[in-house]
Amino acid sequence: MSATQESANGDRCLVIIPTYNEKENIENIIRYVFGLSHPFDILIIDDGSPDGTAAIVKRLQQEYSQLHLIERQGKLGLGTAYIAGFKWSLEHGYDYTFEMDADFSHNPDDLIRLHKACHEDGADLAIGSRYLTGVNVVNWPMGRVLMSYYASKYVRIVTGMKVHDSTAGFVCYSRRLLSKMELDKIRFKGYAFQIEMKFTATQMGAKVTEVPIIFTNRVLGTSKMSGGIFSEAVFGVIRLKVGSWTRKFPQL
Repeated sequence: MSATQESANGDRCLVIIPTYNEKENIENIIRYVFGLSHPFDILIIDDGSPDGTAAIVKRLQQEYSQLHLIERQGKLGLGTAYIAGFKWSLEHGYDYTFEMDADFSHNPDDLIRLHKACHEDGADLAIGSRYLTGVNVVNWPMGRVLMSYYASKYVRIVTGMKVHDSTAGFVCYSRRLLSKMELDKIRFKGYAFQIEMKFTATQMGAKVTEVPIIFTNRVLGTSKMSGGIFSEAVFGVIRLKVGSWTRKFPQL
């Protein structure tokens, strides 16, 4: 198999999966994505997992030439992992770049639908949305569901974004959008990073669409969510909105 998979219509797709202690999930998610009907490459960005996640990826690289790995020293934050991945994707010429969790909370089958929203329907940013058609979350504690749902409502009010799931971490970016984004100006590292990326896209005039998905809480491994990174998301949106009053965003 070639080092980069290309679909019949010539577009190249990269799925970025940040990891920290995901040994229970990482092999299964990699094999699942590579078994999809549409070809995707995968970039794992591992933040020094002490459980040996990176070693599993390296073993699988002997089997899959379209599997790539960036190893970082220690937990440097979700946002910085994705920014590194976006830059890598642009350098290597991918047309569409996806964010996805390692733990199957995002159904890999939905990668096909996110790709279609961009490639066929013309979106610059396609968001796998938990809240577009109600609340489509499985096995989350009710407190966390309510916190996430009303945080997204709050973000809509403060920023004016017409996005139902602003903290979603299952998305597809077009190269057209990513290549014009000023990635070094993205400031947030936790879950506010997801809000900042979507807000920046809307300020740039990007076509943003939401694709309804069902989010299923992880079965294996442990969640990386904490009150601290969630509060960053809640309070950070005010700074985002105020900062946008004086910042000039590049336009698509």
